[in-house]
Amino acid sequence: MGVSEILLSFSLLLFLLSLFLSPYSTLCLGYGPLISLSKFRLLRQLLSPQIFLSLDDFGAKGDAITDDTQAFEEAWEGACLFSPSVLEIAAGKVYMVRPIELGGPCRSKVTLLVLGTIVAPKDPDAWEGLNPRKWLYFHGLEDFIIEGGGTIDGMGGEWWARSCKTNMSNPCHPAPTAITFHRCNNLIVRMLKIVNSQQMHVAFTNCVHVKVDNLQVVAPTESPNTDGIHISASQQVLVRNSMIGTGDDCISIVSHSSQVLIKNITCGPGHGISIGSLGKNNSWGQVNKVLVDGAFLKNTENGLRIKTWQGGSGFAEGIAFHNVVMENVSNPIIIDQYYCDSLEPCPNQTSSVKVKAITFINIRGTSATGEAMRFACSETFPCEDIYLENIELLSALGGTSEAFCWEALGSSFGPVYPPPCFWNCGKLIGHLPSNNVSSM
Repeated sequence: MGVSEILLSFSLLLFLLSLFLSPYSTLCLGYGPLISLSKFRLLRQLLSPQIFLSLDDFGAKGDAITDDTQAFEEAWEGACLFSPSVLEIAAGKVYMVRPIELGGPCRSKVTLLVLGTIVAPKDPDAWEGLNPRKWLYFHGLEDFIIEGGGTIDGMGGEWWARSCKTNMSNPCHPAPTAITFHRCNNLIVRMLKIVNSQQMHVAFTNCVHVKVDNLQVVAPTESPNTDGIHISASQQVLVRNSMIGTGDDCISIVSHSSQVLIKNITCGPGHGISIGSLGKNNSWGQVNKVLVDGAFLKNTENGLRIKTWQGGSGFAEGIAFHNVVMENVSNPIIIDQYYCDSLEPCPNQTSSVKVKAITFINIRGTSATGEAMRFACSETFPCEDIYLENIELLSALGGTSEAFCWEALGSSFGPVYPPPCFWNCGKLIGHLPSNNVSSM
């Protein structure tokens, strides 16, 4: 190293030391106002390869009353410029944020560290003139992480009160998803509590390589359409070690999704774990290569469900449910190709989404309904290759439980209760081995 390089390095060291010795220091980002940094945060900046920013640096109050949306937008712009960066939602504070879009591409990896609480406006009128389906909307991001142990609260009470599902005299209007991730790649969502969403809590649309870990998702049983985790048109998704209790599906997986692994989930209250619905409004849909491995469901309206509308097309296949325990669950195992979530009766139609290669292994617990297994399949496109192994679903009321089959073809192996009712080539199938067990 030459003399000039040594002098330059020494000068830089003196400059940084002078910054640290002042009571408060400022860092100029080059695109906006100076950001005040405490000594501790400045030292962290100097010692870390990451840039640390906070909403408070951009004027956010975090008092649950002040609108901190603009500060969030400016902080995100700053975080997106640096390589890599951490944007902090400070612990012990509550930031009220209106509908916001936080997009990429960013220069490098961004981590949103949620230590405190983000809340939505209580009044639905805050969405006037905006997209009513969005609140926190992340899109076009690579290598994005959101974590921290904090809380995201959709404040959905007034939305639920105005829903037509709560009161049929209300007009039916869309409501926001609390957190949407759209067209994100290599996404990690972990260690968060997400509560009281206006409608769905977390949605992944057109995403690839998603890891979800240690989420707690909570809303009242009577809150309408508040799915916990919704996966749409996404591939290579892992959801694990999470507790979900809402007013709708704990997890829903819909069209154009594949290679999805659900592992170690606690579900309830809610509507269970669902594939679909598929085929609404005569649409084409597909879901394949899904494995649910390890779940506990309690007091849910459904258990493990595949639901399709009449008139649709496409397929749901290669779907497996393994190692699931249920307590007082209605309709523990159900395939319903006559699904109809409408105020008016749905017309009979011959076209249907094809359901094939569906596996249930090591499923036990208690059923709150007389029918513990229901396979209501299309007359035109019967369900095929349904496989049952080691099933024990007893009545929670102390009586017997039953299985219902309509146009369902399949087989079983080992103890299965209630006894299976499949038909294959016109003959009732008993306990026959099968090698068509789905795997990931």
